[in-house]
Parts: sequence; C-alpha cells; structure tokens
Amino acid sequence: MSDTQPPFRLILAPMEGLADDILRDVLTQAGGYAWCVTEFVRVSATVLPHSAFIRISPELKQSSRTRAGTPVRVQLLGSDPDLLAANAAHVARLHPAGIDLNFGCPTPLINRNRGGAALLDDPKLLNRIAAAVRAAVPKEIPVTAKMRLGIDSTEQALDCARALEMGGVQELVVHARTKEDGYRPPARWEWIARIREAVQIPVIANGEVWTVADYHAMRAVSGCADVMLGRGAVADPLLARRIHEGVAGDPVADWHAVARMIADFWIQVQKKVLPHQSPGRLKQWLGLMRRSYPQADRLFAAVREFRLAQDVTPVLRHHLVEVGG
Repeated sequence: MSDTQPPFRLILAPMEGLADDILRDVLTQAGGYAWCVTEFVRVSATVLPHSAFIRISPELKQSSRTRAGTPVRVQLLGSDPDLLAANAAHVARLHPAGIDLNFGCPTPLINRNRGGAALLDDPKLLNRIAAAVRAAVPKEIPVTAKMRLGIDSTEQALDCARALEMGGVQELVVHARTKEDGYRPPARWEWIARIREAVQIPVIANGEVWTVADYHAMRAVSGCADVMLGRGAVADPLLARRIHEGVAGDPVADWHAVARMIADFWIQVQKKVLPHQSPGRLKQWLGLMRRSYPQADRLFAAVREFRLAQDVTPVLRHHLVEVGG
C-alpha cells in the first residue's frame, strides 16, 4: 500500500436512527470510505459501562473496524465537559479508531436537554468540552467534532469553529445548515469555506451531496478536499465508489450490485432485531433509495404492505434473484 496521502477522503456520516452498525457494514463493503462515525452515545448523568458503547459500535470488538476494514469513530453527545471527558476516557480503553463530538444534532428532544446543535450559542462551552475530552484521551486516538452553522443564524459559526480548534479538536466536520434549517435545502456551502479559512485544522464538508455532480460542486464552493456523505450515501449505496471513479453511473446496470447489498442487509438485520421490526428497517432504506433507483421504488411497493420478516423474505428473494442478487 502506498504511503502517499490520497487527494481527498470520503467519510460516512453518523445518522441517528438510520446508519447503525449493519448499514455501516454494508455501505463500507462497497468501498471508498476513509472512516465512518457511529450514531451518538448520549452522555447525561454518569459514566456509561463499556456495554453501552459496544451496543452502539459492535465494531469495537473487532479493532474498531467494519468487516471491510473501515475505521469507526465513536460519537459522544452531551453538555457537561467533565462527564464527557470521563466517558471519553472510559471508551478509550476499548481502543476506538477515534472519538467524535456531536454539536450538530437538530432533534428537538436532544436540543431541549442541551445537547447537539443547541450548544452552538456558547463557543466557550464548546471549547471546554473539546479541551476536557482531548486531555482525557490518549494522544494516539483522534478527537474530532461535527458542528452545524449555528442555532438559528450563522452569527457565531466562526467563533464555534475556532473554539473547537483551540480546545484540541484535530478535524472538524461542518454541516452547512443551522439547527433551524433542519435538512431543508439548500446547504450553505459558502459558509464551510469561511470556516475553513478561519481555522488551521482540516475541515470536512457535509450537507446535500446526493450525486457525483453535487460532490464536485461542494468541493468547488467550500474549497475542502474532504467530504462527509450522509443521506446521499444511503440513497445511493454506490455513491462513494462513483466519486472515486469519477463517473455518474447507470442506475439500471448498477442495481445488480445494490441488490446484493440489500440481500446482505436483510440477512444481518433479521439477526439483530425482532421479526416485526426488520421490515421497517428495510423499508426505511428502500424509501431513501427510491430517490436514486427506480428498481428500489418497485421493491418498496412490493414489500410495503408486509409487517413480518417471514412475509418479506419471499418477495425479496423473487426481486433480487431476478437480477442475480
């Protein structure tokens, strides 16, 4: 393997309620990701047991890597610097590939409890959290952070980024929306460029990349070499590969590869959840893939009415075997 640094990196985003260890495993099998981040671990009252971190990131039991060998960083969410530091030190004993801090979650329940993007009105608190966690974690474990542009304005975006940098965060992911923006387009990529110019640490651009064309547009506007892919990577499981290959792809031809990924996902999800839960997980993924693949739309329609795994399996087998899945 060459020691030369690649010209860019793609990172798979943490997506609460969507990208768990199974979907991370399936998506990284397709290749193209430098690393990925777990759903957040909520830190609110105590130092959590190792089992809490392993539940969110079973990859910790396999050198903090997915089956494809992609490193997995564990994300923490909270507002108490000392408690976050204590939990970071505890999870560090499990040798994660990195620890990430969540200042981007826009969920009302989380925000009401002073978590995620709700902290973006207090750059000093962000600095204290970053400094406490960095001091608590061995130097060889990267500490990174993900932030939005603010709560309802971008007024403190640069201050927040500088505060995290001064606290010792080594890389910063910027989701180019405020909390109030939610996931509504457009993403404000120009603000990522402003943040990149305001700090010395690497900035990773995130938000509204669904296609290869979107990726190139984001890089042109933000000036960032590295990009984090979120819902776009779920809607098109081959997006990272397409970006590396520099081609838009053909949804009809590429469905063969996607069908195999769906089959793999279905096998794994049935082992993890109850029979009445697995169809919902499949439909959630297919629902997003309908944006990229007409075949996913047809498959979604075929399984939509079913509530039990035993009813979904024959339908999947029929649809996926037809394309060699």
